[in-house]
Amino acid sequence: MKIRNYWNLRDWGAGIWERSGRPARVLIAVTTIFLVGLLPFAGASFLATPIAAYDAVLVYPVAVFVLMALGLNIVVGKSGMLDLGYVAFFAIGAYTMAIMGTTTGLNTWEIMPFGIAFAMLAGVILGLPTLRLRGDYLAIVTLGFGEIVRLVLLNSSWSKGPNGIANVPMPPDIGPLKFKLDDQKVFFWVVLIMILLTIWMIRRLSVRRPGRAWEAIRQDEDAAELMGVPTLKYKIWSFTLGAAIGGAAGVLYASKNLFIAPEMFTLNVSILILACVVFGGIGNIWGVIIGATILGYLPDRIRFISDARLLVFGLVLVVVMNFRPDGLLPRKKREKAIVKKGAN
Repeated sequence: MKIRNYWNLRDWGAGIWERSGRPARVLIAVTTIFLVGLLPFAGASFLATPIAAYDAVLVYPVAVFVLMALGLNIVVGKSGMLDLGYVAFFAIGAYTMAIMGTTTGLNTWEIMPFGIAFAMLAGVILGLPTLRLRGDYLAIVTLGFGEIVRLVLLNSSWSKGPNGIANVPMPPDIGPLKFKLDDQKVFFWVVLIMILLTIWMIRRLSVRRPGRAWEAIRQDEDAAELMGVPTLKYKIWSFTLGAAIGGAAGVLYASKNLFIAPEMFTLNVSILILACVVFGGIGNIWGVIIGATILGYLPDRIRFISDARLLVFGLVLVVVMNFRPDGLLPRKKREKAIVKKGAN
């Protein structure tokens, strides 16, 4: 039987990386980071968004979607658990920033550890009783958790209910770099640094015991348990790490937006972040980044066609997923398995 050709951008890039020595790899990485850091200056090019400010779109939704998608990919892509309530951790981080920022006088960087810690605590509280569930049952529980958090925020006096919290302070200046609403380059660079730290963390964990345990759980949880892998422990690890990244994204979002309300943290956000992971390629860091970038940027790029942009956005998803059901840059192991199966 003829073996299908799965050549794609990932294989081309992986080939260049594997053939390169350490100095060349460092040069490639530094050059790529430098070029991405220059994106805020491309507002006058064909990348410009017609209605919303280009640099604001780069921060949210694009960069924040990338950061959140990387966090959700730990849960969905690495461990194989379907989480439909990821927006809850985003909301917890945002409200931590809003409440503490308006009542304590602490700045964004001082509040950031609290936002991450509260999101991680919520991940543990949710994970301990529910991560023994699998598949659809786990998805339903996480969906319910996301809605519970939103409804609590909507009906509580301490969160100011549907009125939301205004006058959230912006981050303090970092030396000569000043945070401005009309020029959001510094916001983008801060989120970029957080994305790079997240990628570094995921890559380090993936080649160590947690990464191997997540891979075993994703492949066959029962077999992993029989081989002595403490599945509940590592599932909580992945859930908690994903929650931490969502909480950090929420802190930055609230500090950048200056106002938050429960209506900003609906189920649609969770579904869209999950779509970024699936669209890019579940389990592949670079695929997830590309998927989140496209799905975050495209709606604002075609906003000039008004409501029809949602139809175009949906059609793009349907067409791409039909031609690339495993995502734009699928997991390499998955493709090798398909090739071997076709060869037999």
